[in-house]
Amino acid sequence: MYDYDLLVVGSANADLVVGVERRPGAGETVLGSDLAVHPGGKGANQAVAAARLGARTALLARVGDDAHGRLLLDSLRAAGVDTAGVAVGGAPTGVALITVDPSGDNSIVVSPGANARLTPHDVRAAAGLLRASRVVSAQLEIPLETVTEVVRCLPPGSRFVLNPSPPRPLPEQILAACDPLIVNEHEARVLLAGTDADAGPGAGAGPGPGAGAGAGDTPEDWARALLARGPRSVVVTLGAEGALVASDEGIVRVPSVRVDAVDTTGAGDAFAAALASRLGAGATPAAAAAYAARVGALAVTRRGAQDSFPTSAEVEAM
Repeated sequence: MYDYDLLVVGSANADLVVGVERRPGAGETVLGSDLAVHPGGKGANQAVAAARLGARTALLARVGDDAHGRLLLDSLRAAGVDTAGVAVGGAPTGVALITVDPSGDNSIVVSPGANARLTPHDVRAAAGLLRASRVVSAQLEIPLETVTEVVRCLPPGSRFVLNPSPPRPLPEQILAACDPLIVNEHEARVLLAGTDADAGPGAGAGPGPGAGAGAGDTPEDWARALLARGPRSVVVTLGAEGALVASDEGIVRVPSVRVDAVDTTGAGDAFAAALASRLGAGATPAAAAAYAARVGALAVTRRGAQDSFPTSAEVEAM
């Protein structure tokens, strides 16, 4: 018997958001809206999103002993997330600097802060949380060695879900544990090209994510190529085109839900959290992805990250 449907191991940031008519180019200054401060970070976002959907959720993370850290803890607890695994102090809380244009698209720069201090030791110290969780999910706003330790410490029977964002090449040990690996087009390109996202001009360049990696140019091709790297299953999110779920049993397309997007901040986190939490509740991957598509669609109709995440009742009423 598991105490938690989902344990999220990841980052917790304060999101500093400014609306802009257009994002500045190199050396350019543009005027923006008043600064808004929201609780965020991929780990905290996914924990809050899952808890709002009714999943029994815990978070393993680090925040600073500061106002931003208190903001995050208050938001997590208000959503019903168990914060026993959130350590406080040692460095300032991580911060994400976000610009949002009128179309709802965003650009983000992250200062990791305390997130960079979430160590393999913290994972080992949280062995009880891992044993109590049906599904364990992670992202890459924390050290890669910490994610590797999560995989090493997974108890038998637990499922590991990884959203490799921000993307970077992954060791075989992590890839082999993923069930599923959740990627968007950019993340698929980086993983298949075997280059870091910031490796410089031309890294992974080409007509699609599989350029230079022996893969074709369709999402199905990308999914097959990723499966060949070792994950037990792969989910590729395709924005307005929906998503697809791939495993040894085949590939299933999941249609998108048409909405008027206001702000895409946190939409990927909402999708990943919904998918992981539904898997924790026993749903099939295809059914979990279809549900996650509805959650992600609702999230983009509202501003902010955690503020935009729907409840299970709102999803059912969609």
